[in-house]
Amino acid sequence: MLYTIKEWTIVDNSITTGDLLQTGNRLFTGNGYIGRRGVPDDSEPSLLPATIISGLYDGDKIREPVNVPDPLFINIVVEGTKLSLDSDSVLIHEQSLDFRYGKYMRSSAWAINDSIVNLQSERFVDRDYIHRMCARHTISSDQNVHITIKIGINGAVHDLNGPHLETFHTVLTETTLNLQCVTVEKQIVLGIACGITFSPHIPFTVEQSPTGIFKVYHYELPAHTAVQCTVYGAVFSVLDPGNPIVNANATVSQAFNAGWDSLFETHCEKWDSIWKTGDVIIEGDDEAQCCLRYSMYQLHCHAPRHSGDNAIPVHGLSGQMHKGAVCWDTELTVFPYFLATEPDMVAKFIRYRIRTLPSAKQKASEYGYQGAFYARESQETGIDACSDFSVVDVWTERPIRTYFRDKQIHINADIVYMIKKYIDWTGEWSILLEGAFEVILECTRFYLSYIYYSPRYKRFEILDVVGPDEYHERVHNNAFTNAMVLFVFNTVKDYADMLRWEEPDFAHSTVERLHFDEDLMFLKTVIPHLYQKMPNAQNIIEQFDGYFHLESCSIDNVRSRLKHPQEYWGAGVGVAVPTQIIKQADTVALLALFPHNYSFSTKKATLEFYEPRTEHNSNLSTTMNALICCDIGELDRAYCYFRENAEFDVKGEPKHRSGTHPAANGGAWMIAIQGFCGFSIEHKQIKITPRLPEAWEKVRFSVRLSEGIYDVTVTKEKYTVVKR
Repeated sequence: MLYTIKEWTIVDNSITTGDLLQTGNRLFTGNGYIGRRGVPDDSEPSLLPATIISGLYDGDKIREPVNVPDPLFINIVVEGTKLSLDSDSVLIHEQSLDFRYGKYMRSSAWAINDSIVNLQSERFVDRDYIHRMCARHTISSDQNVHITIKIGINGAVHDLNGPHLETFHTVLTETTLNLQCVTVEKQIVLGIACGITFSPHIPFTVEQSPTGIFKVYHYELPAHTAVQCTVYGAVFSVLDPGNPIVNANATVSQAFNAGWDSLFETHCEKWDSIWKTGDVIIEGDDEAQCCLRYSMYQLHCHAPRHSGDNAIPVHGLSGQMHKGAVCWDTELTVFPYFLATEPDMVAKFIRYRIRTLPSAKQKASEYGYQGAFYARESQETGIDACSDFSVVDVWTERPIRTYFRDKQIHINADIVYMIKKYIDWTGEWSILLEGAFEVILECTRFYLSYIYYSPRYKRFEILDVVGPDEYHERVHNNAFTNAMVLFVFNTVKDYADMLRWEEPDFAHSTVERLHFDEDLMFLKTVIPHLYQKMPNAQNIIEQFDGYFHLESCSIDNVRSRLKHPQEYWGAGVGVAVPTQIIKQADTVALLALFPHNYSFSTKKATLEFYEPRTEHNSNLSTTMNALICCDIGELDRAYCYFRENAEFDVKGEPKHRSGTHPAANGGAWMIAIQGFCGFSIEHKQIKITPRLPEAWEKVRFSVRLSEGIYDVTVTKEKYTVVKR
């Protein structure tokens, strides 16, 4: 795999199937509504080409995002030979991404008979109008050759667990190709349109298949001349306002009238507007600068600006893995970047949780609890897509029972944490009146029905849970979970008191409607007696009851016990279960979320204890460890974690070909700004504690507060904050 990243561009010369799979992530483009994997437009299904639409799911046994018909499909044949990357005739192949403006580019050459054929392509997912994609291809040869170019809408797409589309209907209008189809499960209507300009203008024929419609051009291409075709694609669903196929046609017609140059110019203007507040400039470390900007680019590709109540899935819009689910990554590592630069986006994340509250209440009821129990893997309605059998035994190929869905109750508290951070930052507590207060009340009610009173210890405990460390399931008094639940209890009490003063009618009617008076009274008893793990004599906080009695060993030692490289380390019988080896930051995450609650010595001792025991099999983990490393002055270690996060989707690994990783992208910003710059908001004032890595000379970034936008400059010795 050969790639370079410089300034705002990634250049990739990969050509093997395995490496090209990774470019689908690395060269991804999107606008929050459409996500398009970074592979050539003529890619075979083996390269997992995909066009994913935000909020559109389908599936009976396995529900996942829908890979919609491709309106930018192209197939090129020269002298009877298909231009393909798996051909021995490939001379050159290079793909690149301009991540300042979200433009994918491709340059390839083939030796066909005695001629050399060149193909130059460029593509963007329109930032100005979210339903549109545009591609342009230029073909030339050093000899006279006959070319056949097939362009149009391809509905024969690859699904991981499909098919998800049926009832295809194609139509040719005077200027466009149209395809209408429906999703298999919910019969959601999709309308796709494709418009093509061809230079020079030549006749074409129309080819229709059961799942597609195409224009076919035959042309005798003279030597040392070029033919250029521009393709405008549009995608709508019945979930969007209006008629999908009418809207798609209108969108393509508008693109014809505007032309490529005008569309791309307005697209770039939208990106410029984003970077005006969303950029971070690092002086002294060019590679870190590039990778951090790339991470922020990825976050913007997935951000649902078109929606009033949506969130970013764990793999964004980059594919169908993880069932397109929204996980607690959003609440811990994705939202902080947007809170600082675009707080309205965090309000959308909160409204998503408000909208999906009924499903969370249904889940709690199914388990016999009161209140709301939010999904570990949440899709468009909030129903939990997490399986009871999340991993497979590599020997028997039988599914293994796991308890992530049943016992990972800290997700409720993660949501409340984001809500409170948003209100603290913006002062916009009106989000409570929109439904966030009810979310907090129902999360609290769930916890009140879940906790256990121990007559022996005369305290309330939280038993049988899964903390962030998913290798150890069904543990008692997980330090992270217990502390987060106490945080929720204090938060609901504070907001109830505040609303009684600010909005007495709303507070009274909400509490009365939900019959929450008794719960609020009960909280007064619970809060002072909810068990919290305290540092021991060595200043280390035990992760859960009995954790210190597990076998102390190294990660390499545990790895050596594997009988198969793909064995899962947890799930009751895994190699890590009887040991202190954990999947990801757990107790350290608690310290990172509440840094002011713990002393320097506790942070240092707890980090030093858990760091060598943490496998970091999650993007959340490295972020939390890095933040504590910054707190205790271990900047070299923090920098290593920063690079791991910022480069995660740039480098990629074979097991990560399935999608991009917003948690790593958001974590890179957190480490750079909250960690190295020591940025925080305290008592509605900006606070900076500079602790830059050795190579970093200066960092410049912007934050948006209720009073306006502030530009911050941080060096090793000082900082400035200037209102824009």
